[in-house]
Order: sequence, then C-alpha cells, then structure tokens
Amino acid sequence: MGSRMNAGYLITDSIHIGTTEFVLGVSIAERSMFVTWACQGSDYYYWGHYHSDLLAAKKDLLERAGAELEYQMTKQERSGEQPEKSGKERERE
Repeated sequence: MGSRMNAGYLITDSIHIGTTEFVLGVSIAERSMFVTWACQGSDYYYWGHYHSDLLAAKKDLLERAGAELEYQMTKQERSGEQPEKSGKERERE
C-alpha cells in the first residue's frame, strides 16, 4: 500500500476498529507537528487532535482506538451478540 497524505500530513500509523480507522500523521512542513484523526473510507478525515510531541500523539491514537473498541464491545454486549471465537477456541469445542 502506498503512502497517504492529508492536509500536509503524512499518515504513518493506523488502527482499524470496526468501520472506523484512527490515523496518526506527521507534518511534512514541520516535523515536530503531529495529528490524529478518525477516518472513514480511507479518505474522509475528521476530529483532528493536534500535538507537538510524537509520544503524546501515539498515546492519543491508542486512546482513541481503545475508546472505540470499548464502545463496540459494549454495543455488542447490549445486543446479545457473542464475540467471534478464534480458531483455537473453536477447536476446543
């Protein structure tokens, strides 16, 4: 997969949770500027969180993805759906 850009930021990291992707971008003009966005369809970026520290940006990326994961898990529990079992779990049955 080729590199992606958005608003002058090179996307360097991404985490997919459900239909949402969370990305971290590095400014190509100012290497000390970072942003995390939520993203849909690999080209619609929204809710940018801007940072001047790479570790803070990485932490924000993980926190945003973690919050979405928690939301999806809670939604699943409320609907009564069972989480998909891994291959090893299916083998034990």
